[in-house]
Amino acid sequence: MDNNVNSAHISNSAEINQDLKISEFDYDLPMELIAQTPIEPRDASRLLVVQRATGTFEHRHFRDIGEYLRPGDLLIANQSRVIPARLLGRRVESGGAVEVLLLAERPDLGSDCWETLVRPGRRLREGARIEFGPEGEAPRLFGEVQQRTDAGGRVVHFWTPEQEQTKLAPANTTDDPYSILSVRQRIDEIGRMPLPPYIHETLNDPERYQTVYARIRGSAAAPTAGLHFTAGLIEQLKQQGVQVGFVTLHVGLDTFRPVEHENVSEHKMHSEEIELDATTADLINRTKKAGGRIIAVGTTSVRVLESVASICEGEIQAYTGGTRLFITPGRPYKLVDAMITNFHLPRSTLLLLVSAFLGKELMEQAYQEAMRERYRFFSFGDAMLLL
Repeated sequence: MDNNVNSAHISNSAEINQDLKISEFDYDLPMELIAQTPIEPRDASRLLVVQRATGTFEHRHFRDIGEYLRPGDLLIANQSRVIPARLLGRRVESGGAVEVLLLAERPDLGSDCWETLVRPGRRLREGARIEFGPEGEAPRLFGEVQQRTDAGGRVVHFWTPEQEQTKLAPANTTDDPYSILSVRQRIDEIGRMPLPPYIHETLNDPERYQTVYARIRGSAAAPTAGLHFTAGLIEQLKQQGVQVGFVTLHVGLDTFRPVEHENVSEHKMHSEEIELDATTADLINRTKKAGGRIIAVGTTSVRVLESVASICEGEIQAYTGGTRLFITPGRPYKLVDAMITNFHLPRSTLLLLVSAFLGKELMEQAYQEAMRERYRFFSFGDAMLLL
């Protein structure tokens, strides 16, 4: 039996309700409720528990989440790791400041090619060269704009200064610790964490914008629902009989992009690469057969699970490929039984996803309750458990 589904591109644009208006998914949030720094310890954040069956709320802390989980339940979390994707550089020709935000690696276009957003975009045309590194020091990295993208970004090819040479010096002939680093290592050295635009405070510890289980690098933003877990809490849940499985979706900036069309059906989802391996597929199938619940940690995990479920008949199978799945009210969930998520921006695709799970009325009530109780919102904010 083949345990993999074909790597077709998953999309559901034809299924979206043509009458959905994004203005119906707006709300006014007091600015002081936007969390600027993470809570310590991670699981000290607050938890709004929403019971769909009764429409009731409970106010707890994230460390209490085990009280709502049962032996045999399966948590599915996104193991993507955020890369220091914000690069500050200078135009080689003019010395003008440039900011490059890495969105996705594009090996199909060549080695060390990335899809990026650049500022100032209008001045960076094809062929423009950029150098990166501390001001006043020799460049640590170079880039050249290769082409524009459909989304208004740029494809940039990166290389190290040493790659311009015909022969690399042996490692033991130089005292420069940077001389033999790869492009990826240089990015790690000089890049900065790409915090969302609504966070204005400096992040003192970059690891606080990573989940404790982050393993596969590639995201331009954190899968934030997972930020509340500590290693100790995960171990406690396992001891309780809760299983944990992992999927991968590298988070791009589309996460923060509002739906700009009034008619939701006109919004175009960007393609995202996802992976659900055979081990996780087996965990899901065994959990469902035994009557356990599939609990998605975050909206990215939801998108992976629901994307794969949409193309599988019967049991879930492994899948690696692209998805443009757009989850909106009116679309039934096929696999996810419960969800852990943060509070999301108004007029966003993520708010639509939550509304599809809770129902629009209960979602609105939950957000009003959270604002009345002064919950902290967005990436470094508090969490919801939707049952």
